[in-house]
Amino acid sequence: MESAALPRPKQLPLRQDASGRLDGSAIRHLEFFARLDDSACGEIARESQIAHIRKGGALFAQGEMPRRLFLILNGRSKATRVMSEGSRIVVRFLGPGDLAGYVGIFDDRAYTTTALAVTDIIALCWSRQAFFALMARYPALAVAVIRGIGRFLEEADARLGEAATQRVERRIAHAILRLVRQAGRRVDGGIEISFPITRRDIALMAGTNLYTVSRMLSGWEQRGVVDGGRQHLVLRDPHALVRIAEEE
Repeated sequence: MESAALPRPKQLPLRQDASGRLDGSAIRHLEFFARLDDSACGEIARESQIAHIRKGGALFAQGEMPRRLFLILNGRSKATRVMSEGSRIVVRFLGPGDLAGYVGIFDDRAYTTTALAVTDIIALCWSRQAFFALMARYPALAVAVIRGIGRFLEEADARLGEAATQRVERRIAHAILRLVRQAGRRVDGGIEISFPITRRDIALMAGTNLYTVSRMLSGWEQRGVVDGGRQHLVLRDPHALVRIAEEE
């Protein structure tokens, strides 16, 4: 498993034409659109609307019928789900280049998660009809969506396997390593998760409780593996955490 953080997408200014529509530079730099040419990116951007969501706000809520599909340009969102017995889980975190709300759009059923902004967010959004028309016009866009769904299913399958077979220390280590891969940035002495993350969030990702996560993180802090505070976490020794995640 790679312990280094992935490069973060560039955050470019949003250029608009005289009518206020975006040009393709708003999305061209994102990996999601790497297989589309400049002309396609230009039309896809022009068909979008810009959404600004303040920290703590919601892109959409569990149980609502879908009206729009979102693509995050800047900022981070947390997708949570309330289960039938009333417990809450963190399904995933989303950042620049991630689609949000596409499952409900494609099968015309209510959102199964609530997407909360953990930082201020700038996102593009399209109506269902507009995005379907764009996928029909640009097959590479449909392929990008399928790839995104595939990555989500692969991650969900990995988490299900972890929950079924791994002891809690390994699950917590895997949860932190996923966050590092998604949003890690190098700082002096380690890799910092670049958005506010709480111990409760990590517990909900790992399928455990706050007490267990606090106990584990405190022990790892004493060993120099991680360093953290309120809504802040730095991975000091990536190789040590990978060993914890992978040891039988």
